[in-house]
Amino acid sequence: MQGSRVSSAERPIVPGFHPDPTICRVGEDYYLAHSSFEYFPGAPIHHSRDLVSWTQIGNILDRREQFRRGDGRPSGGIYGSTLRFHDGRFWFVTTNVGDAGSGQTIVTAEDPAGAWSEPVFVREAVGIDPDLCWDADGECYLTWKGTVRDGEGEGILQGRLDTATGKFKGEPYPVWQGIGLAAAEAPHLYRVGERWYLMLAEGGTERGHTVTIARGDSPRGPFEPCPANPVFTHRSTAHPVQNTGHADLVRTVDGDWAAVYLAVRPGGFTPQFHVLGRETFLAGVDWVEGWPVFDEARFEVPPSDTAFDDDFASPAPGLRWVVPGGEPEAVAARHPDGGLTLRDAPDGSPGLLCARVRDLAWSAEAACSGAGRLRLLIDDRHWYELVFEGGRVRAVARIGPVAHELGSAPCPGGTAVLRIETAEPETEGVSPTRIGPDDIVLSFDGGAGFGELGRLDGRYLSTEVATGFTGRMLAIGSAGEGSRVLRAVYEPR
Repeated sequence: MQGSRVSSAERPIVPGFHPDPTICRVGEDYYLAHSSFEYFPGAPIHHSRDLVSWTQIGNILDRREQFRRGDGRPSGGIYGSTLRFHDGRFWFVTTNVGDAGSGQTIVTAEDPAGAWSEPVFVREAVGIDPDLCWDADGECYLTWKGTVRDGEGEGILQGRLDTATGKFKGEPYPVWQGIGLAAAEAPHLYRVGERWYLMLAEGGTERGHTVTIARGDSPRGPFEPCPANPVFTHRSTAHPVQNTGHADLVRTVDGDWAAVYLAVRPGGFTPQFHVLGRETFLAGVDWVEGWPVFDEARFEVPPSDTAFDDDFASPAPGLRWVVPGGEPEAVAARHPDGGLTLRDAPDGSPGLLCARVRDLAWSAEAACSGAGRLRLLIDDRHWYELVFEGGRVRAVARIGPVAHELGSAPCPGGTAVLRIETAEPETEGVSPTRIGPDDIVLSFDGGAGFGELGRLDGRYLSTEVATGFTGRMLAIGSAGEGSRVLRAVYEPR
């Protein structure tokens, strides 16, 4: 890890596809969790002692009893969540939109690295982005965006909850609905001094994203909105970091306050394109006349250590490796001579073992024996890949319903090193201007040095083109019988 520290207004503390951050502190330790959508294991959790350097310590939802597969669709699965510490235990509440019948999901743990408990489902709470808080009497409140099963109306709702059974103690009720912007969601409740604060995300998770807040004398309200709402946003600015919102507050070891929030780093020509998904950023918070004021440049963030060189010698793939809509053990197993044997998924599609792309400029390689593939994807309909099979390597792209072979070359030996990397975009258009955020270059080495098989505009692997809530993922996968990966290497540039 090299480079200098950069303002927290411009560098994420957890780069790459790590959206919907939720944070808590226990003593001198901070813990940070994220939504993960269709990828399993789900809900990655990180640890820090200084708020700016973070290390992943686990995935909270690592058993299918906790994270039911449901339909497994892209941008389904695990949505916004809340992580808290109460009464000697860590609590995590989230929504699995792929299993709508479960309502909200609650798991607990004594050790945030796991194992986490069997789930308690709050089936009457239909919707997303649940929050848990406790008052001075130990009463638990669940606040969420949605409706009550078989009820009428939708909005920010709350109910007193029996956490052992997942049943409400009385009828849920509406609380503060925000300042009237689109998509009021992501409620978080805090006791600060003698008052309760309800913070929301509004404006949608795109360029209009904002943070709003209100206060009252009870977790139930009524709530008085802050006269300076929205208290944080980058909408309609030229700031290089956009879509700022979905914040969560934490009191620091020193007694100050901080906030984590999601944002994106778009590039290219208008409307600009973000490719890493929504990342986690950090801001300082001051309380001025009873209201939070965000100081996004308060911290200096070191570069994250994103590089890896994995020979898969451990009994199971490391924490970075996840599978879209499936399970790692279904698509990969240790080979007795080293590396991983890769298998097709149960539905017959290539089995993909994925890791988050965490940098704007990077290079990745996979050394394959017999057969294998290396894919860069943002979902199942938008990807570029190299496929090694039958003594050849092919470069293939899929953009929506269109799949096209970009090039191929013989690879008569039994092994191949497949490489995907970013490059400065070559495309020019109006002005003239570089249109895309980057180009993606696909090449391979069969023993005589690397040769390029394809180069494509990176716009087509962006959220603005593919839609959805996820970011780019790097995948190693099967390409028929005998697929084996010996090593996977990723380096920022």
